[in-house]
Amino acid sequence: MRIAIVGPTYPYKGGIPAHTTELAHRLTAAGHDVVIESWAAQYPAFLYPGDTQTTDVPDGRPFQPVRSTMSWRRPDSWWRVGRRLRDRELVVLTMVTSLQSPPYRVLSRALGNRPRTVALCHNVLPHERRRVDEPLTRQFLRRVGSVLVHTEAQARQARELTSRPVRVATMPPHVLAGAAAAGAAGEAPAEVPPVHRRLLFFGVIRPYKGLDVLLRAMAAGPPDVSLTVAGEFWSDQAETERLIAELGLTGRVTLRPGYLPAAEVPELFTGVDALVLPYRSATASQNAWVAFEHGVPVISTRAGTLGEQVTDGVDGVLAEPDDVADLTAALHRFYAPGMPEKLRAGVKPLDAEPLWARYVATLVDPV
Repeated sequence: MRIAIVGPTYPYKGGIPAHTTELAHRLTAAGHDVVIESWAAQYPAFLYPGDTQTTDVPDGRPFQPVRSTMSWRRPDSWWRVGRRLRDRELVVLTMVTSLQSPPYRVLSRALGNRPRTVALCHNVLPHERRRVDEPLTRQFLRRVGSVLVHTEAQARQARELTSRPVRVATMPPHVLAGAAAAGAAGEAPAEVPPVHRRLLFFGVIRPYKGLDVLLRAMAAGPPDVSLTVAGEFWSDQAETERLIAELGLTGRVTLRPGYLPAAEVPELFTGVDALVLPYRSATASQNAWVAFEHGVPVISTRAGTLGEQVTDGVDGVLAEPDDVADLTAALHRFYAPGMPEKLRAGVKPLDAEPLWARYVATLVDPV
């Protein structure tokens, strides 16, 4: 099948470009003729509060062919890409932000009726919403042939916005290739490492990820446990620093701000007992799988699919979202005598192949 994926890929950074890239590789491996239509300019800079949207070092295997001609500033580029893709049998439109609804609607009109179109929604609506998000997303989803989401909760949300068919496929891991390339994937330690009394928060720092909840739980939790916070701040770093000082955590919390390429990730997981995911809300997160791939258990809330990825008492500890007291209790449970060692021993690397096989099959099969 001749397939086009419209969405960001390298040199764009982050989870969605990584997913786009790995999806293209998987579709090609399944025998399809695939091209990625990426962006010359994805959206205005003010919509990306991080340092920069792009990176010089790819996190995995870059895909070819890639054409990067669309620009949010050039409506004519939206139409031209749509016309160019009329020879494709399937066009996958990767939704990053609702503000891409106008480009995608123009592109869809330019496609005409021949290619089948699928909206691939990592989040049907964003975690931090604006008033325009729902109407723009509704307009976009009504233009496509079908919608693919990653959880049943997201499917329910999509069905409230469109009458088009909505299908669910568990999002497979698109980050493990980077871990494997760094030499960490599937490697079991020769012996159980010591308990370090250090935790890790890793990833883009946004309000819905609940770093402030974790800091308050740290203040009430085991007093000798420290925390490394590594990631790009999409919120006010100074506000986080003030909260750390107010809670008396200055000597226990280390900030490592900025984007980390895949090659630097394994070092983060050296010398920590667990990755903490204190999310207030979530759809499908890759970070639990990243931790498991590095042999590290996870302390997480039950937001989104995290309660399914982490097995309480086996490879991690679970708490309720946005609940400082429950997360504090989870920290105490994790550091009960013998528990860190038991949970680390329970961590198993994920077999990604069945998930990817189902995902590709769901995407390419007609509704």
